[in-house]
Amino acid sequence: MGILLFVGFFALLLAGAPIAISIAMPTFLVIWAADLGTPVIAPNFFAGIAKFPLLAIPLFILAGFILERCGISQRIIHFANLLVGRRKGGLAIVAIAVCVFFGGVSGSGPADSAAIGAILIPAMYAQGYSRGYSAALIAAAGSTAIIVPPSIALIIYGAITNTSVPALFAAGAVPGFLAGLSLLIPAVWVARKKGYGAVKEAREEKPSLLKAFREAFWGLLAPIIILGGLYGGIFTPTEAAVVAVFYSLLLGFVIYRTLTLQSAYTILVEASEASAIVMLIVAFAGLFSWAGSTVGILDTFAGMLMGISENEWVVLILINLLIFIGGMLIDAISIFYIFLPIFMPIIAHFGWDPVWFGVVMTLNLAIGQFTPPVAVNLYVTTQLANIRIENTFKAVIPMVLAMILALVAVVLFPDLSLFIPRFFDLM
Repeated sequence: MGILLFVGFFALLLAGAPIAISIAMPTFLVIWAADLGTPVIAPNFFAGIAKFPLLAIPLFILAGFILERCGISQRIIHFANLLVGRRKGGLAIVAIAVCVFFGGVSGSGPADSAAIGAILIPAMYAQGYSRGYSAALIAAAGSTAIIVPPSIALIIYGAITNTSVPALFAAGAVPGFLAGLSLLIPAVWVARKKGYGAVKEAREEKPSLLKAFREAFWGLLAPIIILGGLYGGIFTPTEAAVVAVFYSLLLGFVIYRTLTLQSAYTILVEASEASAIVMLIVAFAGLFSWAGSTVGILDTFAGMLMGISENEWVVLILINLLIFIGGMLIDAISIFYIFLPIFMPIIAHFGWDPVWFGVVMTLNLAIGQFTPPVAVNLYVTTQLANIRIENTFKAVIPMVLAMILALVAVVLFPDLSLFIPRFFDLM
């Protein structure tokens, strides 16, 4: 039954079926074939999404949609571009910085890539950057959104493992910025080697910079309010999501006045559709995990991994390889539900900190978001750049290697992720 479950899942995935269908169909088949009782499907489906921390997901998605329509990304990009200067590789630095910053609001890699890519890819192309490089860079930088708080992926991890979400958010801050910094090296090196970007005199930039800062100020304040409230113990992650929605509405209707009732309705519809897709995957993935656990295949996999070696470093390397390969093919939410029940006994066996492991796993999955063949972020940015995904392969390789180095640093030095939650006494 376990083999049927996993073979059916990967067969449907390779056949091009949507993730939710690829998860649901073999799960239903196994529940029926193993005589587990089809009436259990409905309560398990509901139990998978009826968790208070998960309420933050649709709210953060809504906040991200509203802020993007408010014109926040354009204002921040304009400010960052003036700050960095239009020199060779300058727009590459802007792309990474803005993606990391906007990830502190959206919490979603594809959303970050779409919001920033829609503006920056045409701008980069106009400055001489190749479409393949531009798409690869923004897909890679957009992946930091699932590490930098507030991260939807970390909310899912916390809900599955009963780990403190505020602690996970705090733990993801430094690794998220470290991932962004790691991308600067190959991005700027390639840009300058190929002569991407224009040089512009800075005589008139000082007054423009002040004006750009004033226009971007309220957008720059958004993650400070959200994270400051979280770390200060003022509100929970779910309450922080509500604050993010109300703050984004305040910007749209009162401060920038870029929203209307009609555009707000459109945003609600689009955010509902995006949230429904995520929650459908969450519900089916939870059912998949329950079925795998009930037929015993997950315990078997965990035993196989620990049976390979008693050395925790060997097991940790194998786990990270498994996550990396899985992240190249499947979205992060599905990975969490499918593999975490396998990993949790191993985490307990070796005494690994679950907060640290959650950040390591999420950082690894971030790399998968822009690593072919599936690469959800890369799919988004190549659509925006109007090119085939194959055109980005050469450009994306050094960025993958750079992020892997960041992952190795977080694995070898756990305090990179744990010192902030310990400082704020969140663990």
